[in-house]
Amino acid sequence: MKFSYPLPEHQSINIDKLLFLRMSYFIFLFFFVSIFQVKAQETHFLDSLWRGSYSAERMESIRSLKDGASYTLLEENSQHSGNQLVQYYYADPEKKKLLVDAQNYEHIGRFTDYTFSKNEQKILFETEAVPIYRRSKLAYYWVYNRETQALEKVSDQKIQAPLFSPDASKIAYVYRRNLYLKDLTTARTTQLTFDGSYQIINGITDWVYEEEFGFVRAFDWSSNSKELAYMRFDESKVPVFSMDIYGSDLYQFPYRFRYPKAGEENATIQLFVYDTESLQKTKVDFKNQNPYYIPRIKFGGGSNSLIIQTLNRPQNHLKLWRWNTKAKKLQLLLEEQDEAYVSIHDNLLFLEDHSFLWTSERDGFNHIYHYDAQGKLIQQLTKGNWEVTELCGINPKRKELYYQSVEGGSTERKLYSIRLNGKNKKLLQGASGTNGAAFSAEGNYYIHSFSSETTPPQYTLIKTRNNRVVRSIQNNEKLKNRLDSLGFSKREFSTIAVNGESLNMWMIKPADFDPNKVYPLLLFQYSGPGSQQVSNRWGDERLLWHKNLANKGYIIACIDGRGTGFRGAKFKKSTYLNLVKYEALDQIAAAKKLGNLPYIDSNRIGIWGWSFGGHMAAHCLLTGNDVFSMAIAVAPVTNWRFYDTIYTERFLRTPQENPQGYDLNSPINYADQLKGKFLIIHGSADDNVHVQNTMRMVEALIQADKQFEWMIYPDKNHGIYGGNTRKHLYTKMTQFIYDNL
Repeated sequence: MKFSYPLPEHQSINIDKLLFLRMSYFIFLFFFVSIFQVKAQETHFLDSLWRGSYSAERMESIRSLKDGASYTLLEENSQHSGNQLVQYYYADPEKKKLLVDAQNYEHIGRFTDYTFSKNEQKILFETEAVPIYRRSKLAYYWVYNRETQALEKVSDQKIQAPLFSPDASKIAYVYRRNLYLKDLTTARTTQLTFDGSYQIINGITDWVYEEEFGFVRAFDWSSNSKELAYMRFDESKVPVFSMDIYGSDLYQFPYRFRYPKAGEENATIQLFVYDTESLQKTKVDFKNQNPYYIPRIKFGGGSNSLIIQTLNRPQNHLKLWRWNTKAKKLQLLLEEQDEAYVSIHDNLLFLEDHSFLWTSERDGFNHIYHYDAQGKLIQQLTKGNWEVTELCGINPKRKELYYQSVEGGSTERKLYSIRLNGKNKKLLQGASGTNGAAFSAEGNYYIHSFSSETTPPQYTLIKTRNNRVVRSIQNNEKLKNRLDSLGFSKREFSTIAVNGESLNMWMIKPADFDPNKVYPLLLFQYSGPGSQQVSNRWGDERLLWHKNLANKGYIIACIDGRGTGFRGAKFKKSTYLNLVKYEALDQIAAAKKLGNLPYIDSNRIGIWGWSFGGHMAAHCLLTGNDVFSMAIAVAPVTNWRFYDTIYTERFLRTPQENPQGYDLNSPINYADQLKGKFLIIHGSADDNVHVQNTMRMVEALIQADKQFEWMIYPDKNHGIYGGNTRKHLYTKMTQFIYDNL
């Protein structure tokens, strides 16, 4: 039955239609409000995430003092906006001593870092640090005399990489690519080198050494404080890369720096020893050895003993040398050779008798070896189908070494002790998760650090002799409670069998997961050689973002494919000469297998990654276009010809030697295979993976007549951060995922 009633213009309306219109209005209003609320919640979460609301407190500035009874921490001062250096005592939790308070020095503001002299009578404080590249920075430095409590500025200019002499009477540093020496007794500064320029660098590394060998300071003091060894880089034949900095002025300006791309010329290196008393320098004579790279130098293993590591260009033959600065003679201590490559590390530890500990993959897994002072092998201390990941400390009286390893599972980290004779191995900390340690000077105490998927970073003081807990220092309990209130799911750790390998994997499901429903799948990976994403440790902001996505109805998974680390040299080096080929095949095969699960929609599988992971995301989307429907590539390499010599040639050799290894695994060459949705993101001032990579990828996609989305962040480097940038980036990615997966 229908009803109608008169209207002013003698019209009539169907009552059912009126009710329908009203209901439609309220449904639309409810839907609109719901969307607004969801977006508001999303914005609030991302804002809180990148403001640090869910970041764990960590003990990163800890320094153990040589008395073996105390340690120092740089911590915030609750009374003002500055910070202070505090000395704590292992045995007495109530006992502490304020060493230096930034508040007492109005011209300081706050300390950004600190270092003790070897005799601990002086402290070097850093302020107003400004980053240059990933590890390098310029800053003001101040020397604090603990006896007089005087604070003296090292230089009126911002300088680089200052270092006390062992007796704390002098300090060396680099300013405008020249090496300087300041006498802290007379306050006199002496310039040691004068050829520093756009082409010549003294005492600090060039861009590619800093990025790929992981160090900036390229000088060191002898134990008697009389000699200074330093490296000199001649970049005159290294090609120049230029990128525009847009800034806020009327015109942008080009930033130019020397960057050796794969197959191009590197800097030539010389090594000198400067006598600070005679003011004479001696060149280290390698005679006919002609080392191509010098990835490490340090004084150690006796007086007048400079220890040098050299490497050939293919990076498969490493030599460890001793240069006697008095006799001016070179002695070969050991060699490492591999059919693929030899990894550079800092696991070189000299003992009181000048013998030394060293780690090597020579038996297929990374283990500890003990050599005498002349480089003769005493014995291999650890053995097994597992890897040592860190040398943590040593107790010289007990002749006991402490180390971290993955024994028992590559996704776990446990802490062990072993005598220097290879006997009496003990498990110190074996809880499921990541166990680490910072030992006191004599090894009598250690601060045990622990985290896992369910436990935020905890720090506990342990007495080494009986492995007894002394007290809890920090547990991040408030953070855990805050995160528990968000209702996120935990990562589920497992393995997946593809391509003849059992690969480590984690998965995050929605908190209200229903196995009878079907969900889209998003893979995250990095996949770079020797890396690891699947590990049982507390996560970072990115992991929380993944968990938030899961609660919005997605399944997130991460797989460490072939080439990743901590599973032995064979697994890690299986991708040699074919970087990205096997890694991509593993991600594609894993996605296919996961897509067969009843609760995953095989038509809605995406992949994303950053840097190497960005390269992988692009390559997987294009070469696995029947599997992946969406990808996000952040700061991706798109052809290894565009990346630097040291990293790329380590895994691929040069383009001249291995052109197919470069081109067959370049997503640029598969642009015509794009089927899914693609978002590519880059910072325009990325000194590491140049935006050139994205521009070439974009041009290839345009010429292939493929539609895609892209985002350039002006003047942002490889990390794409600063101000509101990181929040904006993750908001962009979140929306792209919602719209396309």
